[in-house]
Amino acid sequence: MNLLRPFQARPSPPAEVEGLPLVVQVNPRARRISIRVCAATRSVRLTLPPRASRARAAAFLNEQRPWIRRQAALRAPLPIPFAPGAEIPFADGTLKLAPGAGRTARREGDILLVPGSGDLFAGRVRRWLQAEALRLLDPETRALAARLGKPVQSVGTGDYRSRWGSCALGPGGARITYSWRLVLAPTHVRRAVVAHEVAHLAEPNHGPDFWRLATDLLGDTHTVARKWLRDHGPALHRAGAG
Repeated sequence: MNLLRPFQARPSPPAEVEGLPLVVQVNPRARRISIRVCAATRSVRLTLPPRASRARAAAFLNEQRPWIRRQAALRAPLPIPFAPGAEIPFADGTLKLAPGAGRTARREGDILLVPGSGDLFAGRVRRWLQAEALRLLDPETRALAARLGKPVQSVGTGDYRSRWGSCALGPGGARITYSWRLVLAPTHVRRAVVAHEVAHLAEPNHGPDFWRLATDLLGDTHTVARKWLRDHGPALHRAGAG
């Protein structure tokens, strides 16, 4: 069955909303029109019930423009390519990317000196950030795990869209992995994610005992860090994009 058939004779919604591509999806299970800004694809995703009219969809989009504009600023800001002159978030400050000599990137204060150009330049920036993330996250993880007397088999990083960390328990110890993009977040946010994952070594759930332990490991409530990740975490994925 062609679910788009009811819309063919009606005006189409705009192809772009607030500068972002519009993706329209007809969902036979949807009961109402809904909308979200997708950080991963930098698009506005409009979901319609099968019998919703395009006129109503266009009106709904128009009504939601102020909300879309706010969400786009938070969740889908313009990408920051890894290129000379770019400034990227880093821990509690920023790093400016600049041309450098040699074969590897090196940091001098708030400047990251990177040899090469184009894809070579971008690749070296990414590798430096990944290595720096592991350099910070590995000892932070093992130090908290030692407080619990729990073994950690490995600490690793990846580039994840849907999570900031994960903990896989096994007979030889836990395998804990993080998004390397945590190195771009404020220090207290990174440490909160570490405390969260390490707490799972003793409490493999999200019950009251887990949160008490995670708070104890962090030495503070997780409320501020969790709100920061909700509000600003998606924007970390713009670094190196484009």
